[in-house]
Amino acid sequence: MIRRIGVFTAGRNDFGIYLPVLRALRDAAEFEPVVVATGTHMDPRFGETVRDMHAAGFSPDYCVPMVPATDCAVDVARAMGQGVSEFAAVFQQANLDLLLVLGDRFEMFAAATAAVPFCLPLAHLHGGEVTEGAVDEQFRHAISKLSHLHFVSTKRYRERLLQMGEESWRVVVSGAPALDLLNDFSPWSLEQLEVSLRMKLDCPPLLVTFHPVTLREDEQVDELLRALGGFMDRPMVITWPNSDVGFSKITERLEAFVASCPNAGLFPSLGVERYFSLMSYAAAMIGNSSSGIIEAASFGLPVVNVGDRQKGRVRGANVLDVPCRDVDIVRTIRTAVSPSFKASLRGMVNPYGTGGASAEILRVLMDAGKRADLSSKRFVDVWEER
Repeated sequence: MIRRIGVFTAGRNDFGIYLPVLRALRDAAEFEPVVVATGTHMDPRFGETVRDMHAAGFSPDYCVPMVPATDCAVDVARAMGQGVSEFAAVFQQANLDLLLVLGDRFEMFAAATAAVPFCLPLAHLHGGEVTEGAVDEQFRHAISKLSHLHFVSTKRYRERLLQMGEESWRVVVSGAPALDLLNDFSPWSLEQLEVSLRMKLDCPPLLVTFHPVTLREDEQVDELLRALGGFMDRPMVITWPNSDVGFSKITERLEAFVASCPNAGLFPSLGVERYFSLMSYAAAMIGNSSSGIIEAASFGLPVVNVGDRQKGRVRGANVLDVPCRDVDIVRTIRTAVSPSFKASLRGMVNPYGTGGASAEILRVLMDAGKRADLSSKRFVDVWEER
């Protein structure tokens, strides 16, 4: 019997991670992937990335509107409530056997919540991680407790989920699925990038992504932009922040900075291949994105990780952590782009794996479908033998 596996995607930040898993599900005779798209995928402000899904060969089976009216807290909370209602309608119709959710977004939490009354098993990717500087931390752990299977990216994250009372057989170290895309990846040529970006890349650029630090109200982006102002002789490719509370203020400041910097470009979405191509060519990555922690190590790309948003995550030797103060950021960027630091990263191993996650996820999903106890969770107390 073919099992219908729902794959819930809320935007550019998760679709590239899902892509190798989606391909594996599509190619397996035992499974039928059912794509549920929401969030910024349908939002023109963020590049209407549903088009990237079509280009990758995956048309959404269900499109659910869930875009907050503004980026203030009350509208995000209201959108979550709307999402729970809309996702319930999807789950009533879709006849899913299992739902894949990923990470820590508020949209993911709404979908996971809606699945509970349907007794729909959840498989959670990238659980057990820690990001102390963002409210995503709370969403991630809550989704983990709602989930029945866990595909984690490192052994440390597996231990954390066991500490949270999850049964050992439910928690699998798969590695990071996005790294599967690198096994046969060929970067775009420099000429292709320049045409696509409409920018001259006469030297390796800085790749900049800065998301809202949702547990703090201070204007950290201003510190970052003051620091970047000292590197205007170098091209900068800057991406929009995620649609978290406070993203519009960051976007406004980024737009003003780019308007004053002829070597900089601001992009709502770069797409997977263009983004990875830039990572292979960039001098350094600057900001607070999880891609600087997870994917950048596979390119040996120096990363200046600014502030506390990613605090607590496992990181490789390519990541230089720095407080969000302009003078410290300037000093650390200079270290990151130095030939000696780049040379020190030769041969480094990515702590999040070297590919193969989607095959492991597929294997576990096949076995889990045979278990009668998949939907009946038991809390393992700390005093029990594991």
